[in-house]
Amino acid sequence: MSIRGPEALASLEEAMRDIRREEDEISRRLARTAEKIGKIKESEAELFRQLAQLRLDPAIQGELDGRISTAETKARAMLKSHARDVETAEQTIKDVDVARAALVEQRKAANERFEDLQGQLKALNDRQVAALADDAAFQAKRSEAEELDRVAEQSMRKTEQAETDREEKGRPYRDDPLFMYLWEAGYGTSNYRANNLIRYFDGMVASLVGFQKARPNFAMLNEIPMRLREHAERQEANAQAAEAELEALQLAAVDAAGGKPIRAALAAAQAEIEKIDAQIVECEDKRDTAAKTLQDLAEGRDPAFENAASTLAEALGREDIQTLLAQARLTRTGQDDTIVAQIDEARARIREEDEESREQRERLKTLAARRRELEDIQWEFKKQRFDDPRSSFREDKLVGDLLNDFLRGGITAATYWDHWRKSQNWAQGSEWGAGYKPTRQQRDNSPWPQGGGSTFQWPDSSFGSGPSGGKNKPKGGGFGGGWGGGSSGSSSGGGGFSRPRTGSSGTRKHSGFKTGGGF
Repeated sequence: MSIRGPEALASLEEAMRDIRREEDEISRRLARTAEKIGKIKESEAELFRQLAQLRLDPAIQGELDGRISTAETKARAMLKSHARDVETAEQTIKDVDVARAALVEQRKAANERFEDLQGQLKALNDRQVAALADDAAFQAKRSEAEELDRVAEQSMRKTEQAETDREEKGRPYRDDPLFMYLWEAGYGTSNYRANNLIRYFDGMVASLVGFQKARPNFAMLNEIPMRLREHAERQEANAQAAEAELEALQLAAVDAAGGKPIRAALAAAQAEIEKIDAQIVECEDKRDTAAKTLQDLAEGRDPAFENAASTLAEALGREDIQTLLAQARLTRTGQDDTIVAQIDEARARIREEDEESREQRERLKTLAARRRELEDIQWEFKKQRFDDPRSSFREDKLVGDLLNDFLRGGITAATYWDHWRKSQNWAQGSEWGAGYKPTRQQRDNSPWPQGGGSTFQWPDSSFGSGPSGGKNKPKGGGFGGGWGGGSSGSSSGGGGFSRPRTGSSGTRKHSGFKTGGGF
């Protein structure tokens, strides 16, 4: 079961929302955990204060109480400030998400307008193609193009046969080391350079292998394919020129029937989509920065928060405090035992919270990396215009099992993107006139799409040819260009992503993380 381009992009967007939602939940959980640990330490400080009241004389007790109270007050103030900062970061993320969601809806509407205009232009083109069937000038040009196409096809077939003969019939020559030694030395030609002694021995070798008779045959095996290739390329250029004239005639007919305003509207719609895509990238980068800020706050990496927490920890870790606790453990009184048990419980809770936080922090790093990879894939998807209504994908598991494999780290982003590229197809456009289509389209190196010469300019693929070796990717042209094409820019093949990155997102890695589920 296939899936259309717009629905495929919607599925990727849904997966992106799931990732962001989990990122936000974990960040909030970590922030609350940091606050909880701070409050537990405050309660631990109060317990030490109570323990000091039971076991220390008033002078020492007052000194210790003062140190603890100072650290406690500083930590309490910092916790309030930390909570406000967390709230601000969370609100920033919410605002960016709202803005991005609005842009996604705008893009969807623009894509729908683009699809509607495509339909109008195709209908107009189909009517003009039917009318051109009765146009003498067009039919004469079509006959000329057909003849040139046949010549180009025959020339290429002869060239390929000659190249096959060169490979097969030339193998015995290439396998003979003595023959190839003389051939590469230029023996028997004006390029041959050797002293008298070498000439003498080379002459003996030439007589031994029959070089003088064999050389012309081998030279011809190599020369004929080169000449035929040059001739075939000239015929191909002639055929393409004739096809371009056909396109120009058809374009003129479509424009005369009112196609020019539609093509201009298509170009405007495409420009609007590209502008929205750039704004979406800007939103994503803003969100990435805000998410990084929230993550730092959630993990307690804010300098002021760290300082307050370390001051309190230092106060509670002093030697006299630890001595007080150790002595309380050695003596068995009801009040001592109760306070010591509460201190132990508080410290156990802190260790549990810390352990859970470590796991959540690792998960958050994985989610952030996965989100950026999915943003890369969405960028390439839109840049290649794979969300075009004429685009479809043979494998519906791209938004099922394969998507889950990618999200869980089973396959890399590069591998996942490669599955998209290999599965993608373009719907076919109408054919020339009364069934004209270049015979060269059947060849693997054809610039024409299968099913006939396209009257639409198909979105470009800067990642290279599709899964059929380039047969699904026509050359430029269509209605004279300027509509329906992918955005400019290049990206490296093999999974390299070209999405621009700004802000604090850092270097992207595409190795795939093992996340352990959760999607």
